Amino acid sequence: MTDTVATPAYATAPEFPVTLEQPNRVKLSLGPMQYFWPRERTLAFYREAIQWPLDIVYLGETVCSKRRELRTVEWIGLAEELAASGKQIVLSSLALIEAESELGVLNRLVSHGGFWVEANDLSAVQLCRERGTPFVAGPALNVYNHRALAMLAEDGLRRWVPGVEQGHALIRELKDAYVQDGHAMPELEVIAWGRLPLSYSARCFTARALDIAKDQCGFRCIDYPDGLPLATREGRAFLRINGIQVQGEEITDLGPELPDLRALGVDILRLYPQAEGMEAVVRHFNLARDSLTPPPRIGHRNGYWHGEPGMRPVAA
Repeated sequence: MTDTVATPAYATAPEFPVTLEQPNRVKLSLGPMQYFWPRERTLAFYREAIQWPLDIVYLGETVCSKRRELRTVEWIGLAEELAASGKQIVLSSLALIEAESELGVLNRLVSHGGFWVEANDLSAVQLCRERGTPFVAGPALNVYNHRALAMLAEDGLRRWVPGVEQGHALIRELKDAYVQDGHAMPELEVIAWGRLPLSYSARCFTARALDIAKDQCGFRCIDYPDGLPLATREGRAFLRINGIQVQGEEITDLGPELPDLRALGVDILRLYPQAEGMEAVVRHFNLARDSLTPPPRIGHRNGYWHGEPGMRPVAA
């Protein structure tokens, strides 16, 4: 069984007024791929994506160490290939380190030395600090106060991606306290598009849903290129199961909140890859960042950003 994805409505999203020469132009990043796709599909996706109007591309496995369609050396090789485009390439690490073998993979990413690393676990922070590798604090690192951010900055942090539940007000409070303590704020990157990664577990939810053992999973999550839908008992769409990760069902969209993002001093908008229509999404946000007029919402409203429940029952 495979996850069938309909042609997205935003593939033909309406245009909106554009004003070039936009001051404080935000950057666009392609976040690390959260799903498990076949090797050739993954390579083809990134070789196409590098032509899109992006500034930063994150590469690597962040969810499950059993996903080895691309080996570590191939991820690094792909990073070296894509770096020739002039875009910044960042190597992303696992969000849950459980074994010595996973530490070995992490060590190879950090030791390469040619790229920043997205640290999604404190073990990645430690290795980056020891080797002097600049790193991005990923959303799984759970940075909730300005003192933690300052400690990470001492270790080599250059960019911070807040957790999905940290909305506008919480980020503002942390940023203000950080600056008031006399620190220069690192780059701020906010998740602006995609299904939000809500939690990770040592248990594989996909294997459990299919009633198979985790160690004999057969890599079944490769059959669900946008995750396995999970509904409530009443049949209402609720979550997406993605191996050991649980995501929200809605594809959240912070495009209409661009004025607030600019006012907050957000430097980078993170767009998470999805199986269909990703180029249209990137080009939509590329138009949006050069416009003084907020773009139409083509995904769902993110309640977390407004200090409300993250799940919104009504799509735009």
